[in-house]
Amino acid sequence: MNTPWELFKQSARLEKPERVPVALIVDSPWLPGYAGIDTRDYFLLPDKWLEINLGLLERFPDVVWIPGFWVEYGMAAEPSAFGTKMHFYSNRPPSVEPLVPDLAFWADVKPVDPQADGLMPLVLRLYEVADERLRAEGLGIKMVCARGPMTVASWLVGMTPLMMALITEPDATSRLLDTVTTSIIRWLQAQLDVVRQPEGILLLDDLVGMVSDRHYRSMIHPHLRRIFDAFDGLIRVYHNDTPCPHLLESFTEANFDVFNFSHKTDIGEVKAKMGHRVALMGNVPPLDMGVRGTTEEVAQWARECLDKGAPGGGMILSFGGGVSPGTLAENIDALVATARDWSPRE
Repeated sequence: MNTPWELFKQSARLEKPERVPVALIVDSPWLPGYAGIDTRDYFLLPDKWLEINLGLLERFPDVVWIPGFWVEYGMAAEPSAFGTKMHFYSNRPPSVEPLVPDLAFWADVKPVDPQADGLMPLVLRLYEVADERLRAEGLGIKMVCARGPMTVASWLVGMTPLMMALITEPDATSRLLDTVTTSIIRWLQAQLDVVRQPEGILLLDDLVGMVSDRHYRSMIHPHLRRIFDAFDGLIRVYHNDTPCPHLLESFTEANFDVFNFSHKTDIGEVKAKMGHRVALMGNVPPLDMGVRGTTEEVAQWARECLDKGAPGGGMILSFGGGVSPGTLAENIDALVATARDWSPRE
């Protein structure tokens, strides 16, 4: 029988594995609370971090954790390299303050150096140490990740100024996004370089879903495409859980393999618009079902997703977004059981 990771890779290649895999994006919004640990300790104590992430494999052996063994400080790693101010808390991931809303300030800023800037060198060193320890147990870090260009840029200038600048200052915005994109590619490559057998990348950028298709194609698509093109040959997962059905057809040209999207967008509609060009990873509601739902409700939602998205292959059952704080373990079990028992209707 294939491992969950092998099933995931088959689905990412638009194949029909022996059963639909379950994959979940998991990080510090959920894991410290799930493990009953201070969020700061989750970041600061590598042995505890490793114990918690290894525990996921034991408790949920049929789930693929994306990216898995993620060394992260919430959303702070990328903006910290540009000098943003961060605030750390005991019970939630850090917050980040935007720096300067004036795009002229960023006109001549240089791309970051992941080996020296912000929190990035610490992440790289922790990855290096963790990967060595995991390989001693026959495991390893298979995927690394980064926030996308719009999300990172929003931490530099602010979300509202950035969205307005797409209209009022397109040239300056393009220069900023180009610098940020170069930085993201460097950051992903630096992470890949310190793990021994990487097989994929994850890019997260919800802000992209807030723009029109016209502005997406002219202002954002070239940067997303440049990132995904840089890692051809790896499995490329794109997470965007802002409802954006108007962008689905355009996304098929961005050169990613797997799309994790909002539960508010019907998976049947996503499949109809994206065709058999991108694997779909979704889209059970993470809050209403994962946190608040019963196991029966989760199973019903999951079956409906599978009925619409799984025929023909290229389907990965997941929440329509990351694992929300407070997600119940039994509701994850319900996803796994539903995927295991599901078969196409005759």
